[in-house]
Amino acid sequence: MRKFSISMLMISAMVVSAFTSVTPQEDYIRKYSATAVREMYRSGVPASITLAQGLLESRYGQSELAVRGNNHFGIKCHDWTGKKMYYDDDAKGECFRVYASADESFRDHSDFLRYRDRYKFLFDYDITDYRSWAYGLKKAGYATDPAYPSKLVKIIEDYHLYDYDTMTSVASDERGKESGKKAERRKRQKKSDSVQPETAVIPESPNSIEEPRRLTQEELGEKFTFSLSRKIYSLNGVKFIYANEGETYSSIAGKYDLFPKEILRFNDTASDRSLMAGEVVYIQAKKTRAAKGMDKYISDEGGEIMRELSQRFGLKLKNLCKMNGRGAAYVSQPGDEFILR
Repeated sequence: MRKFSISMLMISAMVVSAFTSVTPQEDYIRKYSATAVREMYRSGVPASITLAQGLLESRYGQSELAVRGNNHFGIKCHDWTGKKMYYDDDAKGECFRVYASADESFRDHSDFLRYRDRYKFLFDYDITDYRSWAYGLKKAGYATDPAYPSKLVKIIEDYHLYDYDTMTSVASDERGKESGKKAERRKRQKKSDSVQPETAVIPESPNSIEEPRRLTQEELGEKFTFSLSRKIYSLNGVKFIYANEGETYSSIAGKYDLFPKEILRFNDTASDRSLMAGEVVYIQAKKTRAAKGMDKYISDEGGEIMRELSQRFGLKLKNLCKMNGRGAAYVSQPGDEFILR
């Protein structure tokens, strides 16, 4: 009778365990959901997309790249200066980035999407529109698998990852702790969780930050009243115009009460020349750093000179060069990262 009782207890324990055990996928979500939500509020990448890609790309944290290199998103070396590992992927012995921690991998993934031109259109989608994000990633060339978007959507919907797109990092952290049976700590942080929504703000789309804004006459002030017929724009808080065909720096300087040397300095060039139609000409000094929310730029194709980047972001050439340890003659290579702030 005693043996029978013990056997029954063992069977009962196994049944309970079967119903309460956490799958590897659920454990991955518990571990990294707070990180994904924090990255959402820092970069604007939906937490559901980050978690779904991490689950898919790293086989819920069990791939060789994730285990050996903390690389959860399969990001290759490109212009990477940190540790590297080599792994057979699309080709034999490809170079992949190695991170000090999983958090570092999640951060690099967010930056990879936010600061490359080919992914910027994604940030115009609503943060909760995970379907557009999933199909947009495929359109932008993130993966070659034609089923990649549908796989992401299925993961998001199977595990209700869309919940994290409207959640604060504290709340997502608490959900993970609750799953891990840490209710006591949950009580202590309940108060901070209640105030978090007021301080959590999704950053603007990179496109809106770079979109030139046409200034009104009130914003221009008295200095520009003599040029009412010319549209004046602002980027990074710096006023500029688009050149007409046949204009020169000196001819534009005369229209805006500037010295020829002054407008050349504003545009980081040494000599006057004929300008192309539509070329950006700053009529104020550029800033020492780019606009808030535009912390860096990652070159997709390469081929840009440093002055082109300084004009694009309304940033002084000397500051751009100093921040990146590169000379003015440097030409970008594919995958180059440039610090802008």
